Amino acid sequence: MKILIIGSGGREHALAWSFARSPKVSKLYCAPGNAGIAALATPVPIDPNDSPALAAFARAEGIDLTVVGPEAPLSRGIVDHFSAEGLRIFGPSRGAAALEGSKVFMKDLLRKYRIPSAAYAAFSQREKAVAHLAGCSFPVVVKADGLAAGKGVIIAAERAEAVAALDLIMADRAFGEAGSQVVIEEFLTGEEASFIAFTDGKTVLPLPSSQDHKAVYEGDRGPNTGGMGAYSPAPVLTPELEAQVMANIMYPTVAAMAAEGRPFQGMLYAGLMIENGAAKVLEFNCRFGDPEAQPLLMRLRSDLVDVIEAAIDQRLDRINLEIDPRPAVCVVMASGGYPGSYATGQEIKGLREAALVPGVEIFHAGTRRENDRVVTAGGRVLGVTALADDLPAAIDQAYRAVELISWDGCYYRRDIGQKALRRG
Repeated sequence: MKILIIGSGGREHALAWSFARSPKVSKLYCAPGNAGIAALATPVPIDPNDSPALAAFARAEGIDLTVVGPEAPLSRGIVDHFSAEGLRIFGPSRGAAALEGSKVFMKDLLRKYRIPSAAYAAFSQREKAVAHLAGCSFPVVVKADGLAAGKGVIIAAERAEAVAALDLIMADRAFGEAGSQVVIEEFLTGEEASFIAFTDGKTVLPLPSSQDHKAVYEGDRGPNTGGMGAYSPAPVLTPELEAQVMANIMYPTVAAMAAEGRPFQGMLYAGLMIENGAAKVLEFNCRFGDPEAQPLLMRLRSDLVDVIEAAIDQRLDRINLEIDPRPAVCVVMASGGYPGSYATGQEIKGLREAALVPGVEIFHAGTRRENDRVVTAGGRVLGVTALADDLPAAIDQAYRAVELISWDGCYYRRDIGQKALRRG
């Protein structure tokens, strides 16, 4: 079968890597792809948000299945567009993708259906939001309502920082229309984890637990990013907690979306805060996490085609995921200055040598090819991912490969996976 992947990041490279292992796949395309994906899939120079052009390509090439990586095309309704044209596509509809596309919608849904989350208030006027701060205990979390590439969440330790965050989002429109509304939320303490599952709108089929590292600097300091690394499994999510998350969060959310007339099919990703043996929802995403997809897909032994087709056809209850018991670790290598301004076009050296490290796959994110060179083309550039017999070995292998790769201004966190090691 012919498969089209939408997107250009590390998540999409991991999807291409997984699909390329399936005996059912005869041809892979990726729109637009990157320098690494091009080794597995034919690049298609179409904007991921141009649904009509993508649908026309899928029809012309006889694409059997389209899989959407990033959130923006989903929130813009690519699944609705493809479905209306009779094209097979995996992901939630525009209405269902509001679970990620609008934090106000998500928080209102969780409150209505009594799904555990932080206390909050939503505002469309800056003055009312500022007035609300007078009654808040600090720190608080200020969130842009819409999509902001993982960067629209600001933790404010005191009132002045919260006002500055409101100004950045609502007055300066740093995140564009995403800042037309804000959520001011109770700050939850504990340890974060990612819980990502396939769902067909009825059955929820979870992948192993994972943990992202969102802050740019070691020790979880500095501004939020799209993710600086991830590992799976996350020992903070014990089997008892996973059962709790399924019973109290995942299945109730799928049922709530159906009750609201927005049945959810696709990847359901709960960002969780774990404290005192209980999980609360920080956020929902409507697609694979990035960089969580990289270690999760390296651990997935089942044929991804089979799982996705079962989700589309509402027969996930017949699928058992086969998972490699070994842990995997992904270290994101970024351009210096990210998540702020950064240079591009820097030649990346050492890719061939790093790829020879046992158990390592190098997933490209912000890269492009210039003649015979691979150069940087984004903030997050590579996701160096290792699978090994235990977590210390996976961490060591990933960093062995990372240290063989270089470019001017290269930056990465050196503490990916340390929380898990501290848990023993």
